Amino acid sequence: MRQRPRGDSRGILAPGRLLRQVRFRRHLPAPALRPWVEHYWFVDWDLAEPFAQQVVPHPAVNVVFRRDGDGPETAEVAGVGRELFSITLVGSGRVSGVQFRPGGFRPFWPGPVAELTGLRRSFADLAGRWPPARDHTGGACDGTDAERCHVLDTLLTGWAPASDPVTDEVIRLVEEIRTDRTVLRVDAFARRHGLSTRRLQRLFLDRVGVGPKWVIRRYRIQEAIEQAADGPPPDWARLAADLGYSDQAHLIREFTAVTGTSPAAYARSVG
Repeated sequence: MRQRPRGDSRGILAPGRLLRQVRFRRHLPAPALRPWVEHYWFVDWDLAEPFAQQVVPHPAVNVVFRRDGDGPETAEVAGVGRELFSITLVGSGRVSGVQFRPGGFRPFWPGPVAELTGLRRSFADLAGRWPPARDHTGGACDGTDAERCHVLDTLLTGWAPASDPVTDEVIRLVEEIRTDRTVLRVDAFARRHGLSTRRLQRLFLDRVGVGPKWVIRRYRIQEAIEQAADGPPPDWARLAADLGYSDQAHLIREFTAVTGTSPAAYARSVG
């Protein structure tokens, strides 16, 4: 179990620009929640001009609390995003987010996680179906980081998640895909774990919200994006081979489709 939150910028386009414009940080949840919650992420801003940010989403559900200026706190569940996420921040505000581990939202949700994929559902819309949405009274964006963490810990613990061996298995499988570059094909990965491809697909749709092939490709392209932003431009042909692409052209096509810009242009823009 992690003793500190992730320190990478994976998924964040032009992370240096983001850190110059806003206060962004991550914190771990209470130990009892760490089997399911990756981290809390906080963003505070006070801007003279609008600031636009793009993110290549992880295969993870987020619960997001936001307050703009002195306005009311809003809350939403953001399912796994298949497309590039763009947001423009203006004025001042705060966000307190919960990023669940891929598969980790299932103990907090009453149905297949795939029904949330590609959607952002406000707590107001979910209040009739999901008790946590009905019970939300605000406060997640108030106070110090420690106070905000305490509110989120209390809120999530109050949702009474229960350990589930199938969910635990799926979380481990996704973590293996994230950390093991040799995982390139769904059928080979399924055989490695004594599962049929169909069974693996069903497990991922129910617990993660997307299929295993999508998870593999998303983690690999996120790594390519991070390498493009970190130091001198990589050897794209070698990186393509390392990440399981058939050739450099395949990596360039997927990179451009996901981010809207070519690897070389992206590397120049953040250099």
